[in-house]
Amino acid sequence: MSFTDYQEIKDKIVAFIRSKVHEAGASGAVIGLSGGIDSALTAYLTVEAVGAENVLGLMLPDKGITTGQDIGDAMEVVEELGIAHRIIEISGILHSFSSAIMDFDKKSLLANGNLKARTRMCILYYHANLMHRMVVGTGNKTELLLGYFTKYGDGGVDIEPIGGLYKTQVRGLASHMGLPAGIIEKVPTAGLWPGQTDEAELGVSYDTADRILSMLVDEKKDVTAAKKIFPPAQVDRLVSLLCANAHKRMPPEAAEI
Repeated sequence: MSFTDYQEIKDKIVAFIRSKVHEAGASGAVIGLSGGIDSALTAYLTVEAVGAENVLGLMLPDKGITTGQDIGDAMEVVEELGIAHRIIEISGILHSFSSAIMDFDKKSLLANGNLKARTRMCILYYHANLMHRMVVGTGNKTELLLGYFTKYGDGGVDIEPIGGLYKTQVRGLASHMGLPAGIIEKVPTAGLWPGQTDEAELGVSYDTADRILSMLVDEKKDVTAAKKIFPPAQVDRLVSLLCANAHKRMPPEAAEI
């Protein structure tokens, strides 16, 4: 699971982004900036691939949920890279949904969190369409394998440049590229409801999750072998997520006629 040459990995991802933007005939990229490490690293890689003048960073905060620290960290990335940016507060859009949907349930964290992610996706694609650009995703391998993203929300993108990197590898590459230490070290959160953190929701730390997933997915070891090394309950939790969220990694199925 570990890399010995992060420079080589960086070069491969930069070449991937550049080639995909070129193949699409796009004029650049649009990226959602959350203030977290994944979107920050993706922005750094994309700027190197297509140039700062061709990258737009969108910050889409939800008043009362998104922290000033997250906005500040996202702005630090914008200023460091010299990219254009927009800050679009989405609370009003979400309020419109709650007013229009007769049986809207404010207590449903999952439904409302997914609605928030899908609202952000719509705004990203609106700007991408206006500017003839690609929406560059920020999901890492850990999230994609476990389905820790919203279908047609933050999973609704054109490419996933860091989708081959586990979360711990994202940290390694971010450190190699000199991203701000505060962003690398901050507690990961999707920012979908107050107090939410990735690891609390997953029930496993990213360090442990990455090691288990590497055994099961990359080394093709069976579950029994993993349980000899890691707590069985944590292995079962990850296997359950892998299976339950497999549909998120596949295109919609059509009936065979």
